[in-house]
Amino acid sequence: MDQEAQQKADRHALTVCVLGSGSRGNAIYVSDGATAILIDAGFSAREIDRRMRQRGLDPAGLDAILVTHEHTDHVRGIERLVRRHRLPVYLTAGTRQAAAALRELPEIQPVACGREFRINTLAVRPFSISHDAHDPAGFTIGANGSRIGIATDLGLVTALVREHLHGCRLLILEANHDPDMLMNGPYPWFLKQRIRGRTGHLSNHESGCLLADVLHPGLERVVLAHLSETNNTPEKALAEVSTLLAGTSVRLVAASQNIASPVWRIT
Repeated sequence: MDQEAQQKADRHALTVCVLGSGSRGNAIYVSDGATAILIDAGFSAREIDRRMRQRGLDPAGLDAILVTHEHTDHVRGIERLVRRHRLPVYLTAGTRQAAAALRELPEIQPVACGREFRINTLAVRPFSISHDAHDPAGFTIGANGSRIGIATDLGLVTALVREHLHGCRLLILEANHDPDMLMNGPYPWFLKQRIRGRTGHLSNHESGCLLADVLHPGLERVVLAHLSETNNTPEKALAEVSTLLAGTSVRLVAASQNIASPVWRIT
């Protein structure tokens, strides 16, 4: 590829930054250079602005917010961000009904799982996931021939989830807990049962099995997300999943609750 073509490809590359991921807040930035969106805004608006600016990203350049589900660690900062930057919010009808703070926002865009839609230059396809929320969604987001997939907060990997994540160049997958740490940890029994149940969260092993099912030669990077600070460690999650990537060029990282990731470019 000559220099001019390379520069053009770089301008239109999908860029991704996990601003933070975990039980205290979740937000992911995605842009193709023309359109910029957040998937969830589970930190305060001030904190999201701060983390974006730390990575050279302009909060005033955001075009929309996508919402996976109504839990506080995914929606905490949405109302303030919307009013500060005048952003439309895309979410399922069930999520809107369950999140009282989001019902009266000035510009709500309803979406339905299984129906692709566009936010300017980005093609977005929401798909159903299994979680204890009202109509929660995962997303694939594509532009300029590249596609990324986001599947966090799910207790069960279905054929539908696998189908949507096939062919993505970057994946953000939940690796919430180590089963031994969970069962021997301080959580009450009912909460342990919820986490490991069909509408809870994926373990490191389950995340690895999902990755094994959707692994393909074009996959560039996998980000393990929503790690429990009590029932997991980045070292355990990475060790469990990395064995599946031996002999591949896939780069594997674990997202942090406290620090935004680098800005990754998917060309």
